[in-house]
Amino acid sequence: MKIIRYILLYIFFATVLQIQAQEYPFRNPDLDMEVRINDLISRLTLPEKVQLMKHKSPAIPRLGIPAYDWWNEALHGVARTKEKVTVYPQAIAMAATFDREAIYKMADYTASEGRALFNEDMKTKNTGERYRGLTYWTPNINIFRDPRWGRGQETYGEDPYLTGQMGTAFVKGLEGNDPYYLKAVACAKHYAVHSGPEYNRHSFDARVNPFDLWDTYLPAFRELVIKAKVHGIMCAYNRVDGLPCCGNNELLADILRNQWKFDGYVTSDCWGISDFASHHKSHRNHEEAVAAAVLTGTDLECGDLYHLLEQSVNRGLITERNINVSLKRLFTILFKIGMFDPADRVPYSTIGREVIECDAHKKHAYEMARKSMVLLKNKKDILPLNAKKIKRIALIGPNADNGQAQLANYYGVPSEIITPLKSMERRYGKEIKIEYLKGVNIMDKDTEGFSFSQIASQAKKADVIVFVGGITSDYEGEAGDAGAAGYGAFVSGDRTTTALPAIQTELMKELKKTGRPLIVVNMSGSVMNFEWESEHADAILQAWYGGQAAGDAITDVLFGEYNPAGRMPLTTYISDNDLPAFEDYSMANRTYRYFKGEVRYPFGYGLSYTDFAYEKIESSEATRTGETMKVSATIKNTGKYDGEEVVQLYLIHPEDTNRRIPNCALKGFERIYLKRGESRTVSFTLSPEELALTDEKGNLIQAEGKVNIYIGGGQPGKSKGIHTSLEMKGEPYMVF
Repeated sequence: MKIIRYILLYIFFATVLQIQAQEYPFRNPDLDMEVRINDLISRLTLPEKVQLMKHKSPAIPRLGIPAYDWWNEALHGVARTKEKVTVYPQAIAMAATFDREAIYKMADYTASEGRALFNEDMKTKNTGERYRGLTYWTPNINIFRDPRWGRGQETYGEDPYLTGQMGTAFVKGLEGNDPYYLKAVACAKHYAVHSGPEYNRHSFDARVNPFDLWDTYLPAFRELVIKAKVHGIMCAYNRVDGLPCCGNNELLADILRNQWKFDGYVTSDCWGISDFASHHKSHRNHEEAVAAAVLTGTDLECGDLYHLLEQSVNRGLITERNINVSLKRLFTILFKIGMFDPADRVPYSTIGREVIECDAHKKHAYEMARKSMVLLKNKKDILPLNAKKIKRIALIGPNADNGQAQLANYYGVPSEIITPLKSMERRYGKEIKIEYLKGVNIMDKDTEGFSFSQIASQAKKADVIVFVGGITSDYEGEAGDAGAAGYGAFVSGDRTTTALPAIQTELMKELKKTGRPLIVVNMSGSVMNFEWESEHADAILQAWYGGQAAGDAITDVLFGEYNPAGRMPLTTYISDNDLPAFEDYSMANRTYRYFKGEVRYPFGYGLSYTDFAYEKIESSEATRTGETMKVSATIKNTGKYDGEEVVQLYLIHPEDTNRRIPNCALKGFERIYLKRGESRTVSFTLSPEELALTDEKGNLIQAEGKVNIYIGGGQPGKSKGIHTSLEMKGEPYMVF
């Protein structure tokens, strides 16, 4: 009886507290948000406050505050959930689409699927599970400055402008367009100057000059903060010029908060605050480290040290008022996703489970995979294949039926993964004999027991050989998640060479001896230098990690059901010898903007089954500094097929005295569809920001002088296109 009495008393008092909590001002959705947040913070104790600043935020039952885990991922679809979800191509593949609208729609669909799960948890009052919240720690807008970086696949490539544009589209799609509530919350990472190597990221000090900082490493973050209004920032593990990024006053306080007026929340990378004392040795102990992190602007810790903030307050290292500043930013996010409001007030609360893997989402995953395909070589127009003339295909290679490879990293799991083998058999299996042999593993011979000569002998019976190779995220990726043991080509997820694994090239050499056409389909998150393949293969298709529908996209391109138009978001260097030291963060001789040598496949490059002509270019007469100008070009499809063209605009400043001036720089792009014989005029608007150059001190200044404008299907001198020159006049105009 006594136990029953205690239970009844507990239920009674808990009910009283819940009723009381519902009457607090912070629960009133008609009050101003700031009033509500201040009321809520005023009711918290210091021990409660510091616990709420950890990613795994506990429930506060006496106030009716639910548990919430801030850690969630949505790099290319909702990730790491137990549910079956739609999986889109990896980020680097989405960059290859050069299609803002496609990535916006992908992010919007991703937010819908995540909302459905979150809404379900809110209804059942079962919040607090990791990978179920709405605060997604994505996009990764670091610059893929070196093709050996394993996590580069998570980015939008090597160019700051492309990265900023694609990242902006993602943020706007994910966060929604309601003026008050957020559909989901994006978080731009890893701020800043972070792009490998992986093995020492917890102790590495990235040394960078002001020019490279502002010309390469910060522009995409600035774009997402100032223009996309992203609500989250994740600071990086490494140091920049001696100070950990999550405790770096210049990056977090001066640039992010003061210059860019960022008013969202900042989270550490996971367990990054512990690096201050343990690895960077920048602070004597964890109490000093957590105080420094909060004082410089890191509001949330992914990790388990911020409870020490209570001791830091007691020691006078930080004040409770400082704690409140961070809490206000965190609660602003939670209020904006609707955690404290009735469901009927939140416009996204009606999104239900029916959107998860719905037809529209799966169709878009398929379309994005098709758009991401980059045709690198097509000797004698071997592609597209004619299904009516081919009787037998030898489908060989470690990724021909490897669905896991298509999911890349930071992935969800779909109900079905369509591999090239599954797609070809489903689509053409009745008319064409598809003979599949794995042949080799990624790095070594497989266990099927066939010699290379036996595989080649079997392949010789086919009309064409399709070799689907490359690597997977088991080999390239984040430290701890990738870097298969026993292979010197990979270190903690980074690559030591840009060559295709030697065992695959050895097999292809045998296949080439058959005399049959050899088509290479490569899956990877970075580039391969294709030293042998570029000379001897009849066709090369860069297929990236294409998501759940990659197999159908590859089949479509090979058989001409889809005309490829993807473009390289990276430079393919001829040799590893062209690469500077991995740990050197200078941009000298890196990426298409600063590399001085010859390359295999340029940034912006990609072939089509049709041809396009650039017929005329026109520009506005306004050529004074500080003014916006317009430029347009007319493009015509002069080939045999309907198809898409990625129209790219590059600027060249031939007379500027800045010794760091880029070779050329992308400042506009538009993906268009043209039927055979059709023409279209594409217009671009160039702002002073896009027409300006970074000086040695990091200032962006538009000055007098000649500016060459090139519009084409790729870079100047490396594609068909058209150009004009303008003379800018006026006083130097400082953009920032």
